[in-house]
Amino acid sequence: MFEDFTLDRITVGDITLRVRYGGSGPAVVLLHGHPRTHTTWYAVAPALADAGFTVVCPDLRGYGESSKPVTDADHTPYSKRAMAGDVVGLMDALGHDTFAVAGHDRGTYVAYRTALDHPDRVSKLVVMDGVPAVEALERTDAKFAAMWWHWWFFAQSAKPAERVICADPETWYEAWTSNSPEALGPENHADFLAAIRNPATVHAMLEDYRAGLGVDRRADEDDRAAGRQIRCPAMMLWSTRDDMEEVYGDPLEVWRPWCPQIVGHGIDSTHHVAENAPGELVKSLVDFLRDA
Repeated sequence: MFEDFTLDRITVGDITLRVRYGGSGPAVVLLHGHPRTHTTWYAVAPALADAGFTVVCPDLRGYGESSKPVTDADHTPYSKRAMAGDVVGLMDALGHDTFAVAGHDRGTYVAYRTALDHPDRVSKLVVMDGVPAVEALERTDAKFAAMWWHWWFFAQSAKPAERVICADPETWYEAWTSNSPEALGPENHADFLAAIRNPATVHAMLEDYRAGLGVDRRADEDDRAAGRQIRCPAMMLWSTRDDMEEVYGDPLEVWRPWCPQIVGHGIDSTHHVAENAPGELVKSLVDFLRDA
């Protein structure tokens, strides 16, 4: 897995990120979602490196083997602003002044926050299977709440989610059914399994969601009120066998007020597109990232 890539641990501020990087050429950062680690990109990252890119794949803070900082009442250590700062610090450490950033699921929130907070650093943005946090929350209705009920369960201050998940993480995360070794690939599955079995990682992943309902939403509201937009070229990809179209209709219309230049399309895949449809994902990424 990740042949010819370097596996490293790089300190950024007061945390340490586990990261793999390889290839040469223009830099692109790949940001995973919940409950994955950077190994979700095992089929995508080498193909992008072969296509002429430097590819950087970190575990987000709190996930995998990256640091899990102590939280606070507002869950600020797990805000997407903090995670975006991690991305910029990581790319500073690796010597990249500018870079493209692509995020899936929870990584989408980190990716667009990086582009909003650090527009001079992000050359292109790719978001996958997600919309801005404030847009999702403002569209919440009974249908959304029923489909995305885990957001509210994860957010409870009494932390019942930790107790439920950690009682049987392999069943909760369907580690031997939809997320089996056959579905994820054996090495990626082993890394996923190690992560979900760690109570500290489970807690940190839930802190990511708690930040999403509060501090991250407020950051989006502030940007919208100030008229800030993402001015770099942007692309949204969504899994057509997931629920993006069912929940939002045309997801590009949700993104367009935030990214005037956004383009995008669906990919025939279930939610974890990097594992389910890596070939089509790589083609979409290469075509966009190479387009002048």
